[in-house]
Amino acid sequence: MSIAFVFPGQGSQTVGMGRDLAEAFVAARLVFEEVDEALSQNLSHLMFEGPDDELRLTENAQPALMAVSMAVLRVLEQEGGIEIDDKASFVAGHSLGEYTALAAARAFGLVDTARLLKLRGKAMQQAVPVGEGAMTALLGLDLDAARAVAAEAAEGDVCDPANDNAPGQVVLSGATAAIERAMLIAPEKGARRAMPLPVSAPFHCAMMAPAAEAMAEALEKTVIETPVVPVVANVTASAVSDPPIIRKLLVEQVTEMVRWRESVLYMKEQGVDTLVELGAGKVLTGLTKRIDRDMTGRSVQGPADIESLIKDL
Repeated sequence: MSIAFVFPGQGSQTVGMGRDLAEAFVAARLVFEEVDEALSQNLSHLMFEGPDDELRLTENAQPALMAVSMAVLRVLEQEGGIEIDDKASFVAGHSLGEYTALAAARAFGLVDTARLLKLRGKAMQQAVPVGEGAMTALLGLDLDAARAVAAEAAEGDVCDPANDNAPGQVVLSGATAAIERAMLIAPEKGARRAMPLPVSAPFHCAMMAPAAEAMAEALEKTVIETPVVPVVANVTASAVSDPPIIRKLLVEQVTEMVRWRESVLYMKEQGVDTLVELGAGKVLTGLTKRIDRDMTGRSVQGPADIESLIKDL
Protein backbone atom coordinates (compact mmCIF):
# COMPACT_ATOMS: atom_id res chain seq x y z
CA MET A 1 0.00 0.00 0.00
CA SER A 2 1.44 3.37 -1.05
CA ILE A 3 -0.30 6.24 0.71
CA ALA A 4 -0.84 9.96 0.23
CA PHE A 5 -2.48 11.99 2.98
CA VAL A 6 -4.96 14.54 1.62
CA PHE A 7 -6.72 17.43 3.32
CA PRO A 8 -10.21 18.86 2.66
CA GLY A 9 -11.15 22.33 1.46
CA GLN A 10 -13.98 24.73 2.20
CA GLY A 11 -17.45 23.22 2.15
CA SER A 12 -16.46 20.24 4.34
CA GLN A 13 -17.11 22.16 7.57
CA THR A 14 -19.99 21.14 9.85
CA VAL A 15 -20.96 22.29 13.33
CA GLY A 16 -19.71 19.69 15.83
CA MET A 17 -16.57 18.80 13.86
CA GLY A 18 -13.61 17.98 16.07
CA ARG A 19 -15.63 17.75 19.28
CA ASP A 20 -15.26 13.95 19.60
CA LEU A 21 -11.51 14.30 19.00
CA ALA A 22 -11.18 16.94 21.72
CA GLU A 23 -13.14 14.78 24.17
CA ALA A 24 -11.09 11.66 23.43
CA PHE A 25 -7.52 12.92 22.95
CA VAL A 26 -5.29 15.43 24.73
CA ALA A 27 -3.23 15.82 21.52
CA ALA A 28 -6.33 17.06 19.67
CA ARG A 29 -7.29 19.46 22.48
CA LEU A 30 -3.80 20.97 22.39
CA VAL A 31 -4.11 21.67 18.64
CA PHE A 32 -7.44 23.44 19.14
CA GLU A 33 -6.08 25.46 22.06
CA GLU A 34 -3.00 26.49 20.06
CA VAL A 35 -5.14 27.66 17.11
CA ASP A 36 -7.54 29.55 19.42
CA GLU A 37 -4.58 31.31 21.01
CA ALA A 38 -2.92 32.09 17.66
CA LEU A 39 -6.09 33.77 16.40
CA SER A 40 -7.14 35.34 19.74
CA GLN A 41 -10.53 33.76 19.03
CA ASN A 42 -12.53 30.91 20.56
CA LEU A 43 -12.66 29.15 17.19
CA SER A 44 -12.97 25.69 18.77
CA HIS A 45 -16.23 26.71 20.49
CA LEU A 46 -17.56 27.89 17.12
CA MET A 47 -16.56 24.55 15.56
CA PHE A 48 -18.13 22.47 18.31
CA GLU A 49 -21.30 24.52 18.97
CA GLY A 50 -21.89 26.81 15.96
CA PRO A 51 -23.80 28.80 14.84
CA ASP A 52 -23.46 27.35 11.35
CA ASP A 53 -23.66 30.70 9.50
CA GLU A 54 -20.69 31.99 11.50
CA LEU A 55 -18.63 28.82 10.99
CA ARG A 56 -19.30 29.03 7.23
CA LEU A 57 -17.71 32.49 7.01
CA THR A 58 -14.57 32.01 4.93
CA GLU A 59 -12.28 33.53 7.55
CA ASN A 60 -13.55 31.01 10.14
CA ALA A 61 -14.08 27.93 7.98
CA GLN A 62 -10.53 27.94 6.59
CA PRO A 63 -8.55 27.83 9.87
CA ALA A 64 -11.23 25.61 11.45
CA LEU A 65 -10.92 22.90 8.80
CA MET A 66 -7.13 23.04 9.07
CA ALA A 67 -7.36 22.66 12.86
CA VAL A 68 -9.51 19.52 12.65
CA SER A 69 -7.19 17.90 10.09
CA MET A 70 -4.12 18.73 12.15
CA ALA A 71 -5.81 17.39 15.29
CA VAL A 72 -6.38 14.05 13.52
CA LEU A 73 -2.76 13.99 12.37
CA ARG A 74 -1.38 14.81 15.85
CA VAL A 75 -3.44 11.98 17.36
CA LEU A 76 -2.15 9.54 14.71
CA GLU A 77 1.39 10.67 15.54
CA GLN A 78 1.05 10.49 19.30
CA GLU A 79 -1.35 7.55 19.79
CA GLY A 80 -0.24 5.44 16.83
CA GLY A 81 3.40 6.44 16.40
CA ILE A 82 2.59 7.25 12.76
CA GLU A 83 5.16 9.59 11.24
CA ILE A 84 3.99 11.26 8.04
CA ASP A 85 7.42 11.12 6.38
CA ASP A 86 7.57 7.38 7.07
CA LYS A 87 4.04 6.47 5.95
CA ALA A 88 3.20 8.93 3.14
CA SER A 89 4.72 9.30 -0.32
CA PHE A 90 2.95 12.66 -0.83
CA VAL A 91 0.61 15.12 0.84
CA ALA A 92 -1.93 17.32 -0.95
CA GLY A 93 -4.91 19.48 -0.07
CA HIS A 94 -7.84 21.03 -1.89
CA SER A 95 -7.46 24.85 -1.95
CA LEU A 96 -7.07 25.86 1.74
CA GLY A 97 -6.20 22.18 2.29
CA GLU A 98 -2.87 22.83 0.59
CA TYR A 99 -1.91 24.96 3.62
CA THR A 100 -2.91 22.06 5.88
CA ALA A 101 -0.79 19.71 3.75
CA LEU A 102 2.18 22.06 4.17
CA ALA A 103 1.62 22.21 7.94
CA ALA A 104 1.37 18.40 8.04
CA ALA A 105 4.67 18.16 6.15
CA ARG A 106 6.21 20.62 8.64
CA ALA A 107 6.84 23.35 6.06
CA PHE A 108 4.67 25.70 8.17
CA GLY A 109 4.22 25.84 11.92
CA LEU A 110 0.66 25.46 13.24
CA VAL A 111 0.45 29.08 14.48
CA ASP A 112 1.61 30.50 11.14
CA THR A 113 -0.82 28.26 9.24
CA ALA A 114 -3.78 29.38 11.35
CA ARG A 115 -2.91 33.05 10.93
CA LEU A 116 -2.30 32.72 7.18
CA LEU A 117 -5.66 31.01 6.66
CA LYS A 118 -7.51 33.59 8.76
CA LEU A 119 -5.94 36.30 6.61
CA ARG A 120 -6.57 34.35 3.40
CA GLY A 121 -10.24 33.96 4.29
CA LYS A 122 -10.62 37.66 5.09
CA ALA A 123 -8.73 38.75 1.96
CA MET A 124 -10.79 36.49 -0.30
CA GLN A 125 -14.01 37.76 1.24
CA GLN A 126 -13.00 41.41 0.88
CA ALA A 127 -11.67 41.08 -2.69
CA VAL A 128 -15.17 41.16 -4.21
CA PRO A 129 -18.26 42.88 -2.74
CA VAL A 130 -20.98 40.40 -1.74
CA GLY A 131 -23.33 39.74 -4.64
CA GLU A 132 -20.85 40.69 -7.38
CA GLY A 133 -19.30 37.24 -7.71
CA ALA A 134 -20.64 33.69 -7.83
CA MET A 135 -19.67 30.06 -8.49
CA THR A 136 -21.43 27.14 -10.16
CA ALA A 137 -20.67 23.43 -10.39
CA LEU A 138 -21.14 21.98 -13.88
CA LEU A 139 -22.00 18.29 -13.64
CA GLY A 140 -21.46 16.05 -16.65
CA LEU A 141 -18.94 18.22 -18.50
CA ASP A 142 -15.20 17.68 -18.77
CA LEU A 143 -12.70 20.51 -18.40
CA ASP A 144 -12.49 21.41 -22.09
CA ALA A 145 -16.28 21.62 -22.42
CA ALA A 146 -16.49 23.68 -19.20
CA ARG A 147 -13.82 26.05 -20.57
CA ALA A 148 -15.91 26.52 -23.71
CA VAL A 149 -18.99 27.34 -21.60
CA ALA A 150 -16.95 29.85 -19.56
CA ALA A 151 -15.57 31.53 -22.69
CA GLU A 152 -19.03 31.90 -24.21
CA ALA A 153 -20.61 33.13 -20.97
CA ALA A 154 -17.92 35.71 -20.16
CA GLU A 155 -19.02 38.50 -22.55
CA GLY A 156 -16.27 40.71 -21.17
CA ASP A 157 -16.84 39.65 -17.53
CA VAL A 158 -14.64 37.25 -15.56
CA CYS A 159 -15.73 33.62 -15.93
CA ASP A 160 -12.96 31.10 -15.15
CA PRO A 161 -12.77 27.37 -14.39
CA ALA A 162 -12.01 27.35 -10.64
CA ASN A 163 -11.88 23.66 -9.70
CA ASP A 164 -11.33 20.62 -11.89
CA ASN A 165 -12.53 18.20 -9.22
CA ALA A 166 -13.24 14.97 -11.08
CA PRO A 167 -14.36 13.76 -14.49
CA GLY A 168 -17.71 15.47 -15.06
CA GLN A 169 -17.36 17.90 -12.14
CA VAL A 170 -15.89 21.30 -12.95
CA VAL A 171 -16.61 24.50 -10.99
CA LEU A 172 -16.75 27.91 -12.68
CA SER A 173 -16.13 31.18 -10.82
CA GLY A 174 -16.52 34.82 -11.76
CA ALA A 175 -18.86 37.78 -12.05
CA THR A 176 -22.44 36.96 -11.04
CA ALA A 177 -23.90 37.88 -14.44
CA ALA A 178 -21.38 35.69 -16.28
CA ILE A 179 -22.00 32.74 -13.96
CA GLU A 180 -25.76 33.10 -14.47
CA ARG A 181 -25.18 33.05 -18.26
CA ALA A 182 -22.95 29.97 -17.87
CA MET A 183 -25.72 28.14 -15.99
CA LEU A 184 -28.07 28.73 -18.94
CA ILE A 185 -25.47 27.75 -21.57
CA ALA A 186 -24.14 24.62 -19.81
CA PRO A 187 -27.20 22.35 -20.36
CA GLU A 188 -27.15 23.24 -24.07
CA LYS A 189 -23.52 22.01 -24.14
CA GLY A 190 -24.43 18.69 -22.53
CA ALA A 191 -24.20 19.41 -18.78
CA ARG A 192 -26.54 17.23 -16.71
CA ARG A 193 -26.88 20.06 -14.23
CA ALA A 194 -25.48 23.48 -13.38
CA MET A 195 -25.68 24.02 -9.63
CA PRO A 196 -25.12 27.40 -7.96
CA LEU A 197 -22.73 27.05 -5.00
CA PRO A 198 -23.54 28.63 -1.61
CA VAL A 199 -20.34 30.70 -1.43
CA SER A 200 -19.82 34.30 -0.42
CA ALA A 201 -17.16 35.12 -3.03
CA PRO A 202 -15.89 33.86 -6.43
CA PHE A 203 -12.81 31.86 -5.39
CA HIS A 204 -9.96 30.82 -7.72
CA CYS A 205 -10.61 33.33 -10.49
CA ALA A 206 -9.09 36.60 -11.71
CA MET A 207 -11.40 38.62 -9.41
CA MET A 208 -9.34 37.34 -6.45
CA ALA A 209 -6.26 39.38 -7.49
CA PRO A 210 -6.45 41.70 -4.42
CA ALA A 211 -6.44 38.61 -2.17
CA ALA A 212 -3.41 37.23 -4.03
CA GLU A 213 -1.57 40.49 -3.30
CA ALA A 214 -2.44 40.25 0.39
CA MET A 215 -1.17 36.66 0.51
CA ALA A 216 2.05 37.56 -1.32
CA GLU A 217 2.78 40.14 1.38
CA ALA A 218 1.96 37.76 4.25
CA LEU A 219 3.86 34.81 2.78
CA GLU A 220 6.93 36.98 2.21
CA LYS A 221 7.14 37.42 6.00
CA THR A 222 6.48 33.73 6.77
CA VAL A 223 9.22 31.14 7.23
CA ILE A 224 8.67 28.13 4.95
CA GLU A 225 10.81 25.07 5.68
CA THR A 226 11.49 22.28 3.18
CA PRO A 227 8.57 19.84 3.62
CA VAL A 228 9.46 16.39 4.97
CA VAL A 229 7.13 14.86 2.33
CA PRO A 230 6.66 16.27 -1.21
CA VAL A 231 3.52 18.40 -1.53
CA VAL A 232 1.42 18.13 -4.69
CA ALA A 233 0.54 21.73 -5.59
CA ASN A 234 -2.95 22.74 -6.75
CA VAL A 235 -1.60 25.04 -9.45
CA THR A 236 0.79 22.59 -11.14
CA ALA A 237 -0.66 19.17 -10.18
CA SER A 238 2.90 18.05 -9.48
CA ALA A 239 5.19 17.68 -6.46
CA VAL A 240 7.03 20.63 -4.97
CA SER A 241 9.57 20.80 -2.14
CA ASP A 242 11.46 24.04 -2.73
CA PRO A 243 10.30 26.81 -0.29
CA PRO A 244 10.57 29.76 -2.77
CA ILE A 245 8.50 27.81 -5.31
CA ILE A 246 5.95 26.84 -2.62
CA ARG A 247 5.60 30.54 -1.71
CA LYS A 248 5.10 31.54 -5.38
CA LEU A 249 2.53 28.80 -6.04
CA LEU A 250 0.49 29.67 -2.93
CA VAL A 251 0.12 33.23 -4.25
CA GLU A 252 -0.89 31.97 -7.71
CA GLN A 253 -3.31 29.49 -6.13
CA VAL A 254 -5.65 32.32 -5.04
CA THR A 255 -6.53 33.23 -8.64
CA GLU A 256 -5.71 29.95 -10.45
CA MET A 257 -7.69 26.74 -10.89
CA VAL A 258 -7.43 23.90 -8.36
CA ARG A 259 -6.24 20.99 -10.52
CA TRP A 260 -7.48 18.26 -8.18
CA ARG A 261 -8.31 15.59 -10.77
CA GLU A 262 -4.84 15.91 -12.30
CA SER A 263 -3.22 15.96 -8.84
CA VAL A 264 -4.79 12.62 -7.94
CA LEU A 265 -3.77 11.11 -11.29
CA TYR A 266 -0.23 12.45 -10.81
CA MET A 267 0.01 10.68 -7.44
CA LYS A 268 -1.29 7.47 -9.03
CA GLU A 269 1.40 7.72 -11.74
CA GLN A 270 3.98 7.97 -8.93
CA GLY A 271 2.72 4.68 -7.47
CA VAL A 272 0.17 5.88 -4.88
CA ASP A 273 -2.83 3.56 -4.57
CA THR A 274 -4.52 4.89 -1.40
CA LEU A 275 -5.58 8.44 -0.52
CA VAL A 276 -6.25 8.92 3.19
CA GLU A 277 -8.36 12.03 3.83
CA LEU A 278 -7.64 13.46 7.28
CA GLY A 279 -10.25 15.81 8.75
CA ALA A 280 -13.87 16.86 8.30
CA GLY A 281 -16.16 15.36 5.67
CA LYS A 282 -15.61 12.81 2.93
CA VAL A 283 -15.53 15.07 -0.15
CA LEU A 284 -12.05 14.06 -1.34
CA THR A 285 -12.72 10.39 -0.60
CA GLY A 286 -15.78 10.57 -2.87
CA LEU A 287 -13.83 12.35 -5.61
CA THR A 288 -11.09 9.69 -5.49
CA LYS A 289 -13.59 7.01 -6.59
CA ARG A 290 -14.78 9.22 -9.44
CA ILE A 291 -11.27 10.05 -10.63
CA ASP A 292 -9.89 6.51 -10.64
CA ARG A 293 -11.79 3.39 -9.57
CA ASP A 294 -8.53 1.50 -8.98
CA MET A 295 -7.52 3.90 -6.20
CA THR A 296 -8.76 3.55 -2.64
CA GLY A 297 -10.13 6.58 -0.80
CA ARG A 298 -10.37 6.47 2.97
CA SER A 299 -11.80 9.10 5.33
CA VAL A 300 -10.34 9.51 8.83
CA GLN A 301 -12.43 11.89 10.96
CA GLY A 302 -13.20 10.54 14.43
CA PRO A 303 -11.71 8.27 17.12
CA ALA A 304 -12.98 5.00 15.53
CA ASP A 305 -11.47 5.93 12.12
CA ILE A 306 -8.17 6.77 13.81
CA GLU A 307 -8.10 3.46 15.69
CA SER A 308 -8.83 1.56 12.47
CA LEU A 309 -6.09 3.37 10.50
CA ILE A 310 -3.50 2.82 13.26
CA LYS A 311 -4.29 -0.92 13.15
CA ASP A 312 -3.95 -1.06 9.36
CA LEU A 313 -0.69 0.91 9.24
